Amino acid sequence: MVPTMAAVAVFHRATITPTKAEVIAQWAPTTPWGPPPGTELDVLGSYRFDDPDGRVGMEVFLVQADDVLLHVPLTYRDEPLDHPDAVLLTEMEHSVLGTRWVYDGLRDPRFVLMLAAVSMTGQGEALGMAQYEGRWYVAPTNVRISGGGWGLERVPVDGFELVGDEESTAVLRNERLELTFHRRPVPGPTPPIWLVGTWHSDGGPVGLTEVRER
Repeated sequence: MVPTMAAVAVFHRATITPTKAEVIAQWAPTTPWGPPPGTELDVLGSYRFDDPDGRVGMEVFLVQADDVLLHVPLTYRDEPLDHPDAVLLTEMEHSVLGTRWVYDGLRDPRFVLMLAAVSMTGQGEALGMAQYEGRWYVAPTNVRISGGGWGLERVPVDGFELVGDEESTAVLRNERLELTFHRRPVPGPTPPIWLVGTWHSDGGPVGLTEVRER
């Protein structure tokens, strides 16, 4: 039997302009779920998904804004995304990878696909790895996620459309499933199909997503 390999996100020793924290600080206050302008933001950590095609970076941040916790998904692409719902946040210059186009993850079909799959199975969080002076190192993160609840029945996890994006939640649907993404996660009971997150600074667990059959 072939052993199962963890998905891996490769980290680079690089200079990034603007930084990810700067992108979030500029974008979040312009959204319905973000803080008022001028609020100081503290990035607690992030988790990543691995793109099956190996081209799209997918990273989700937990960010403290005063007493509110924000759940912020970004995707990084090597060329502009040709999709009618795409929301381009900025162009980022990466000293190793070059220009990266940064998008709101919930309007990037590749991110939504992986979000649904990980929420339903609990599988697919990418392990961060970095190479330095010829050796491989784990690139740890404060945030840990877990999920699951779906059985062995085959079900499509593509074809989701964003039908609502409000102060606390965003809702996406395909022909069979409804996926709720908590823009402002809070502690609460665990639903039947879910993704929850914890972090080292006495945080969590908080509900990140919930999946229901329509």
